[in-house]
Amino acid sequence: MIILTRISVILLSVILISACGSVKLGRDFDASVFTAKFEQGVTTQDTVRSWLGEPTSVGVSLATDGERFDEWTYYYAEGEMADMSKAKIKILQIKFDKQGKMRSYNWSASRQ
Repeated sequence: MIILTRISVILLSVILISACGSVKLGRDFDASVFTAKFEQGVTTQDTVRSWLGEPTSVGVSLATDGERFDEWTYYYAEGEMADMSKAKIKILQIKFDKQGKMRSYNWSASRQ
């Protein structure tokens, strides 16, 4: 029981100390590779995967007309816990139709 308590205290201390440092979320990616090469209605999921790797998250998007799209999201953020206002953030969301071809994308990034 004492060993378990000591381990818990050590783990909590490590977590608290790391919270004061820098934070990274997601996996860094080069969006310029995607934006320079994509072709709407032509570029496939396999091609995007070869350029950027596996998406950070996947989901489904429903258009107002009822059409469903597979949606892949690539995101990366890094910053200091003490001041996240200076964090660097980038997000790329890609929508694919039923045939696995890219239909649209959204790209955004922080100004830093």
